[in-house]
Amino acid sequence: MSVTKPSLPKGTRDFSPVEMVKRNYIYDTIKTVFKKYGYAEIQTPSMENLQTLTGKYGDEGDKLIFKILNSGDYLAKVDEQLLASKNSNATISKISEKALRYDLTVPFARYVVMHQSEIAFPFKRFQVQPVWRADRPQKGRYREFYQCDADVVGSPSLLNEAEFVLIYHEALSNLGLTDFDIKINNRKILSGIAEIIGKPELIVDMTVAIDKLDKIGFDGVTKELLERGFTEADIEKLKPVILLEGSNVEKLESLKNVLATSEIGLKGIEEIEKVFDYVAKLSSKENVMRQTPNANLKLDITLARGLNYYTGCIFEVKTNEVAMGSIGGGGRYDDLTGMFGLKDLTGVGISFGADRIYDVLEELNLFPASAAQGTKVLISNFDEAAELYALPFLQQLREANIASELYPASAKLKKQMSYADAKNIPYVVLIGGDEMESGLLTLKDMASGEQQKLTVAEIVAKLK
Repeated sequence: MSVTKPSLPKGTRDFSPVEMVKRNYIYDTIKTVFKKYGYAEIQTPSMENLQTLTGKYGDEGDKLIFKILNSGDYLAKVDEQLLASKNSNATISKISEKALRYDLTVPFARYVVMHQSEIAFPFKRFQVQPVWRADRPQKGRYREFYQCDADVVGSPSLLNEAEFVLIYHEALSNLGLTDFDIKINNRKILSGIAEIIGKPELIVDMTVAIDKLDKIGFDGVTKELLERGFTEADIEKLKPVILLEGSNVEKLESLKNVLATSEIGLKGIEEIEKVFDYVAKLSSKENVMRQTPNANLKLDITLARGLNYYTGCIFEVKTNEVAMGSIGGGGRYDDLTGMFGLKDLTGVGISFGADRIYDVLEELNLFPASAAQGTKVLISNFDEAAELYALPFLQQLREANIASELYPASAKLKKQMSYADAKNIPYVVLIGGDEMESGLLTLKDMASGEQQKLTVAEIVAKLK
């Protein structure tokens, strides 16, 4: 029998115990905030029916869906003529009925439609699960990765958008980040800008060019706009928008002048002002977060992510402490469930980029010591008598919720200490003949090397 060299599919990863503790620290911190704001967790299957996913992500997205071959003789139902034609798209529908989920949004829409009779609307859910994309693996881009989403459907209230600002702020602050921007824009403002220059069909071209202001400057943006079909007169009208500066209030006042003749543009401004107002009221004097939610919230007219499906407010979160892309984003959509026959159900959702947040916390050394710690204390095992003596003590530690291990077989002390070091166990309890006779056990602090003689009760109290 040949030996297979162990390997992983490209674009996938193993996570060590240390990494899992840190990842769960991120997820648990974010989940705690989601729950605090009334969001409940759901999970959907790793696989969906292929027809559920196909056609929801555009042609390029469809190519990145991992298809699952039907079980059994999957070619039996494919006629020879089709096989001979080498038409892969036509063949796939015959040999594959299921696929790995591409994101959490489409399965969520499917879930809402299937369970609409048992759901209380507005429905607030969060989901932390892996997704799969047949993308080309590269640094920071994987074929299997986790998404961390929260959505509320069935409510047009802008209170939802304001609470997402607070959720981002609270979760990221709880993770130790102090300098980050929660950027906000509104699709209606972008539509209004395109409308006043008479180029509504070029809204995407306009926003793509404006988005490069930081990189290529106003002259570079002007050149790109001219190449994309805009005129000098259009650019003159766009200039006050492209060079929009000042506080959020000052930016909005400038936009009101620019968009005075655009009904949809003014509607977008009104929605943004309402979100700002809610955030201000939710950050009262009594609120310990008063100093920062508004300071972190910034109107950014160049923000245009998800323009194909967002219909109202758009969010993006960036940290200023590390050179990194966005660590979160989302927005308002008006017909998420329409693809499955449930029309006009508005919703808004956000996502946390957990993998990027992990890299940020690692670079800034923000993971608390507890996030890297598993077992807190190891009990030594020198012989059968010591092992029998240690068992009730081990149980007492665990009943006190102290993560504990008894070295599973008698061995030399050096070997047991090496084990504790390898697992970053901070304390070791040594039980030898003297300890069993006196009832005072030796507690060793592995970091300092300090040793103390303590009773079982004193050790439990100290470690707890």
